[in-house]
Parts: sequence; structure tokens; C-alpha cells
Amino acid sequence: MNFSVNEQYNAVVITLKGNVMGGPDGAKLHDRLHQLKDAGKKNVIVDLARVKFMNSSGLGMLISALTTMRNAGGDLRLANAADRIQSLLIVTRLITIFQHFESVSEAAESYQAATG
Repeated sequence: MNFSVNEQYNAVVITLKGNVMGGPDGAKLHDRLHQLKDAGKKNVIVDLARVKFMNSSGLGMLISALTTMRNAGGDLRLANAADRIQSLLIVTRLITIFQHFESVSEAAESYQAATG
């Protein structure tokens, strides 16, 4: 898995690419989230459009990321989950934990609605 980070719409967008399977990649993401949190950036959107596969460790990585941001007074929202990823979220009932949106812009608008 690779990921890129950029700021859009008054939020930080993390675009995940490839297979999301936790491990060392999860540690890199965790470190990056702590850097964002320390910089006062607490509104995060994870763009899943380029994710091909996700296993249970990948789901755990997302749960950890969500917990990190919520503990910092922010949130983490998902966008662009393909059908297979959305099915995984439904089967595991994580769909009730994460706020998820059809697009990054919809997720960003949800942050603006919450603050404005």
C-alpha cells in the first residue's frame, strides 16, 4: 500500500493505493496521522478509490486511525469505497462506526456543515 497526503476543502485527504493490509504500512500511516494531529489538523478524509483489496489488518489500521483522530477532537471519514470494500464494512458492521461518503468533496462538505 502507498498513500499520499494533501489538503483540500479545509481537510486533510489521505489517498490510499493498492492493497491495504496493515503491517509496516499501517505504522507509516499511524506516524503520519500523529504528525497531522500535532500540527492541529484533525479533519481527515481517507479516499479509498484506489484500494484494490483490504484485509482485517487493513480494517484494524482504519479503526486505529479513526480512534487517533477522535481522541484528538477530530474525526476521520471515508470516501469512494468500492463495492467490495463497502461490502467488507457492512459485513463487519464497521459501516456504523465510520461516516462514509460517495466522494471526497461530499466528505469535506460534511466537515464544513459540522463547523458552520
